[in-house]
Amino acid sequence: MGWSWRPREDGAVPQAAVAWGPAAAWLRARVDRITAPVRQRLHVTSSRDVFVLFGAADDLPWVAGVGYAAPSVDAPSLWLPTLWSPDVPADLLARALAARHGRTPLLLWPDPAAIVPLDRQGPLAALPSGD
Repeated sequence: MGWSWRPREDGAVPQAAVAWGPAAAWLRARVDRITAPVRQRLHVTSSRDVFVLFGAADDLPWVAGVGYAAPSVDAPSLWLPTLWSPDVPADLLARALAARHGRTPLLLWPDPAAIVPLDRQGPLAALPSGD
């Protein structure tokens, strides 16, 4: 299935901060300074390449180089950048990606082009701080 990215029209409210490369290290350092009550409300998943922090928009830190994501209104198991959307129906794309990857939810990201499984989140409070 061929498709491309287009600017998102719906102005989605961020529910995750997504960081790659150096920005992932900056976001990780920033979460070490989040207060304990806010840490209790946040969840995280990460790999060697990406750090994804989940929570309410008001709880997510704003860090240079970090992008923000939210679930698609038409396909809640497909998370997309808040500023970009696919130019094909999100529900069809979500079904195709779930069938291919065998996991949901999934984050679809434009740059770097990636599909990130989001089914292994844990509480941020359980993540050791970098202190």
